[in-house]
This record gives sequence, structure tokens and C-alpha cells, in this order.
Amino acid sequence: TLGLSSLQEMLVAKPILQASAYTRSITHSLGRAKSTFVGGSKSFSALQQRRVPSNHSTLVTRMSATQPPKATKKPHTVLIGGVDGENRGSNAMTPPRKLQDDYFWMRDDERKDEEVLNYLKAENQYTEDQTAHLKEFREELYLELKGHLKETDEQVPYPNGDFLYYTRTQEGKSYKIHCRKAGPDAPEEVILDENKVAEGHDYCDVHSVELSPSHDLLAYSVDHSGYETYKCVVVDLASKEPLKGEAGIAEMDGSVEWGIDNKEVYYLKQDAAHRPFELWRHRLGTEGEDEKLFSEPDEKFWVSLSKPRSGRFIVMASESSETAEVHLIDLQDPNPSLKIVQERAFGVLYSVSHTGDWLVITTNADGAKNFKLVVAPVATPGKQHWRALPTSNEDVTPFDYDPDRMIEFASCFKNFVAVFGRQGGLTRMWVLHIDGGKTLRSWCQVEFPEPAYEVHLGTNMVFDTDKVRVQYSSMVTPASTIEYSVVDQSMTTLKETEVPLYDRSLYTCERTTATARDGTQVPVSIVYAKAMKKEGPQPLFLYAYGSYGASMEPSFSANRLPLLDRGVVYAIAHIRGGGEMGRAWYEDQGKYLTKKNTFNDFVDTAEHLVKTNWTTPEMLAIEGRSAGGLLMGGVVNMRPDLFKVVLAGVPFVDIMVTMSDSSIPLTVGEWEEWGNPNEEKYYEYMLSYSPINNVVAQDYPSIMITAGLNDPRVGYWEP
Repeated sequence: TLGLSSLQEMLVAKPILQASAYTRSITHSLGRAKSTFVGGSKSFSALQQRRVPSNHSTLVTRMSATQPPKATKKPHTVLIGGVDGENRGSNAMTPPRKLQDDYFWMRDDERKDEEVLNYLKAENQYTEDQTAHLKEFREELYLELKGHLKETDEQVPYPNGDFLYYTRTQEGKSYKIHCRKAGPDAPEEVILDENKVAEGHDYCDVHSVELSPSHDLLAYSVDHSGYETYKCVVVDLASKEPLKGEAGIAEMDGSVEWGIDNKEVYYLKQDAAHRPFELWRHRLGTEGEDEKLFSEPDEKFWVSLSKPRSGRFIVMASESSETAEVHLIDLQDPNPSLKIVQERAFGVLYSVSHTGDWLVITTNADGAKNFKLVVAPVATPGKQHWRALPTSNEDVTPFDYDPDRMIEFASCFKNFVAVFGRQGGLTRMWVLHIDGGKTLRSWCQVEFPEPAYEVHLGTNMVFDTDKVRVQYSSMVTPASTIEYSVVDQSMTTLKETEVPLYDRSLYTCERTTATARDGTQVPVSIVYAKAMKKEGPQPLFLYAYGSYGASMEPSFSANRLPLLDRGVVYAIAHIRGGGEMGRAWYEDQGKYLTKKNTFNDFVDTAEHLVKTNWTTPEMLAIEGRSAGGLLMGGVVNMRPDLFKVVLAGVPFVDIMVTMSDSSIPLTVGEWEEWGNPNEEKYYEYMLSYSPINNVVAQDYPSIMITAGLNDPRVGYWEP
């Protein structure tokens, strides 16, 4: 995406802050996926006819040799509302509304239609032609990015059973190598080399890597298509070969967990819409079909699979965007079977962790919008038995519900609970000391040294311990593994990711706010090179997402350094629709019939950065991916004059057609995110911001669009 002409014009004339020699050979270590990318699109085909402003004259000269491919229009009517034989929701409009989609023919679920593939090839060739003059610049950037990457590296070993486990990377190889040692000074044993798994394949994604309870077997799942359909393979660690008599588990979703011993594994299957919906048990060494334990009929619900650190339970959750239902399999039971924690009730979300004879539950029940912690006995886990975590005495401050503190999840150890969430727009961590899994003895918020940062739970396999590992970074601090002592509240940095040719003292970050048109204060995280900061405006790269309650954290990325070193300021807009400011930032102000706040916040943030002299429209580049690509399509329709360059990665821009069709993966579950356009309640509102339906004849900025041919989340035909 850096190879876009207009963005290059912003960069190429800028002096580089750190000059270095790059002497190592080019490898493929920067990119694992080899997806087919599409430059140009059906949804922005009208933009290719736009009048180019006069200050683009140099660019026009370069581009005049090749005409953009023009997709054939084939009239097609899409029905939005009730359609016989299709799931269009419980309140679908009758009769259905009609929308014209002249490019509907581009959708080919098999990815084999020659007319479609030839058009995509033409788009790719056009992109190559238009960016041919950037070849040397791309290579320069590649070497620069590669120069910030320590290719031969090793992660911090973590204890698990009698071994220390870790992964490492090796120069010239694209994938991780999984290893273990019997002790710090013991010889290394390679238990899985993903590079060997990838041999003979154009694509390789290893999803789960799980050790059996005895540590003699390893189960891993791998996808070689890019469609996120996996096969599970069980490896005998004595021979490092697939276990004899085991053909593997095909057509599964990638999640796998071991039972109480080496005899069985649990996994999930997907339906035709790529939704994980069934839980299965596979007994090793047995013939015949595996045992189906659960099937979720409601297409809005997705099934997930996990195993708490205590090792006692398999946890299966069936969740939609707004409702959850959790089942447990007690592996200590001689005949383990699924038992429900609490039956689903619309609007009630909850998740569970385990210690001793108690479940620690995170839930939004009873109006706790930002979630609270409750406990319940394992024997009687239903909601009627949920209660606040009692304190050991009256001098202990309760960890009660706080509307200004959002709890995201709790992770139980034997004698404490690590709680992660958000407060004040940033990620936070709290440690609760508990007795017997049910009584709170004390608690504290863990403090970190920088004013803006990201912290999340690291790899912790030991249940009975007084330490917890976390991953920490900021916009100037590379990812670090920190070990926190719950006894004396001390922190030890075990490793900070080494970033060659990087000196953090040359960079700084700031936190500011932009005032949205309705008065809402939108946080903005900014990072730049100190020596390149000007008194007046300068090039600025603005990123945002703003959907699903997902937070875009102020964390470190070495991929930003080529921008910063050329005097480009990098900013993240923490707009509504995300979860940065709590659940209401998403649920009440950034989804369904308030979704336009997401687009307005981004435009208002961009205007704020212009008004406060950080940049100008002629020096402003923006980026969003997937649902963030929907954001890009929305804001360029609203304010094309405000941006110079738009990078839209796998953008979800054909929202009306996609969200009305339940056969497309993700669609039904997404009705609880965007609304269902088949319903009168949402039809007009969604149509008013759907990017493809709001393209008009106006001067648009330069746009770079990418799509993945086999992407199951955003179909290649979307953009």
C-alpha cells in the first residue's frame, strides 16, 4: 500500500531520519500469506472517470499510457426483504424492495469463472502499470522494513509441565519453529517446524498448536487454502511424525483442545456459511465417525472452544454479538458430557474462568453495561447463584461494578485472578488476591510507566504460581514480555523485542482529543519523529477501525518507521463503534441506528487535525481495513476534499447486497452489528451510508484498494 503514487509524492522528497546500509538478501520473511490482491474495484469504478485536479498533472502524465479496465454492466435486480426459501430474518419486509446491481455477476463462490478471473487479472495488471515507476521505491521500502526486523529471534521460554516451551524464527525462513527444552541449559528439541508444514504449498497458516496432557503428543491445525478451513494433525513427539493410525481431522475451524489425557481431542466444525457451529469429540485410534456433542441451529450464534488453565473443563461458548450461552465438560467426570452454565437470555453476555470449586464469571447481567465479576459454585453455576465476590473482612475494598471501568475478561490462577479491561480509554490490568477461589483478600490496579500503552495477557500455562506474564508496548516502546509478581507487585522485563536500527529516544507520542459535531470528545493517539516535527502542517497518516467494539490500541509497529522517518505523523482515531471508551462507545453510540457516528467522528477528527495545524487535506492519507474499509468508503463519499490518499484494505463496501444475503459467510451474525437491511427499521438508514450506493460524480482522492480472492470474511467482489 505504500506503493501508491500520491502517497509516494508525500514521502519521497522527505529526508530520512536514520540512514543505514541494508546488506542482507531479500527473503519472504515479511509476509506469510500469498493472497491474490485486486487493485481497483467495481464499487469505485465510477471514480475512475473523475476529473483529476490540476495539481495532479505529473501523475496524469505517468498514468496516461494505460486505461483502467472497465467492468461490463449486466443488469441484475437484488431483492431486499422477504424471499421465499431464504433466511431473511424474522421481520423481513413484504413485498421486498428492489436494488439494481449491475456488477452482481462478479460474485463467483467457486472462484473459477474465467470472465471474473480475467477481469481481476486486468485490475491487477492495471495496478502494476500505474505503479511501475515506484519499483525502486518499493524495493527501498522493503529493505528498510526488513532492516527493522530481527529475522533470527527467540521468544521468552514459558514453563509448561516438565519443559520450557518457546518459538523462534530464523533468517531466510518465513514461519515459526516451535521448540522445547527440559531446562534452561538443556539441548533444544524442535517439536514443530511450520516451514516444513508449508513445503509444497503456496499458502500456510498454522492456527492451533496444543500439547497433550502428557506432553508426548502434539495437535496442530493448518490451512493451505487461505479460506480458513483447517485440518488437524496429531504428531507423535517421539518420532516427530503423524501418529500412526491417525488420518487427521479434515474440514474443521482450527480450534482444538485435548481432553483429560492423550486419548481424545475436541474440535469444531463449520457450516456452509463458514460459521463454527458444532462441537465434536475425536477418540484417538478408533474407527468410525467422531461423536457430535453440540450443534447450534441459530445462525446468529458462533461456537468457540477453550480450556481453562486449571485443566479441569472444556469450555464451549455459543455467542452472538449480544447474547451468550456457556457449556462445560468436566474432564474429571468418568463420563464427561456437556452441562450448561446459564441458558441464553437476549442481551446477556457472560464468560467463565475456573479455580477450585468456583467459576469466576464476567457478565453484563442486571444492567452492568461495562461488565462486572461474579462467582458461582461449579456444582450450581446458574444465574440464581451468581453473587459478587465477597471480601475476607470489612477492611477490604470490594471489587464492585464500576460504570467507568470496563471488564473484558478474567483469567484465574490458583490463588489470584488477573483481570483485564479498560478505563480512561486505555487497557488496564487488575490483580485480585483470592482465598479458596471465592473470597477477596485484596486487589490492586497494576501501574505501568507510560501515559499511553497497551497491555494484555501473555502466555501463562502454570496454574499454581505467584507470577503472571503480560505483553506490553506503546507507540514508542516495542512489544515486551513482563513478569509481574503478585506477592510484592514488582515487574521484571524478560524481553523487549529487538528492533534493529531503531532508537526510541528519537520519537515521541501524544494523546489528544477531537470534538465531534455532537460534542463528543474523540481520543486521538499520535506518534512522530522529534527531529522531523515542524511548526506548521506536515504529512499525516490517519488510521481507524470503529466497529464490533474492537479497540485500536496505541501500540508499537515497526512498519510505521518509514513514514515517521520521512516526517509523516502517524495518528489513530479512537472513534465510536470501537470499545476504547467502554461498552457504550460501541453499543449505544456506534452500531445499528447510531453507526453514522463512526463516520462523523473520523471526518471530525480529520478536520480537527487540519484546524490545529497538524496537517492539510493535501497532506492527509487515511487507512482502514475490512469494516475499517467500510469506514474509508463512507468518509470519501462524505468529504472527498478532506483527503489526499485513501488506502482501503479488503473493504466491506457493498453493505446492502451482502447483508441481505444469508448465504454469504458472516451475514446472519452481522445483523446484530449493523442491523438487517431486510427489515424496514434498518433499510433506509443502512442505505444512506452504504458506500457503493452513495458514489456520486465528484472529485475523489487517490484510492488504493486490495482484496483477497479467497478471503471468507470480505468477499473479493465486495470492493
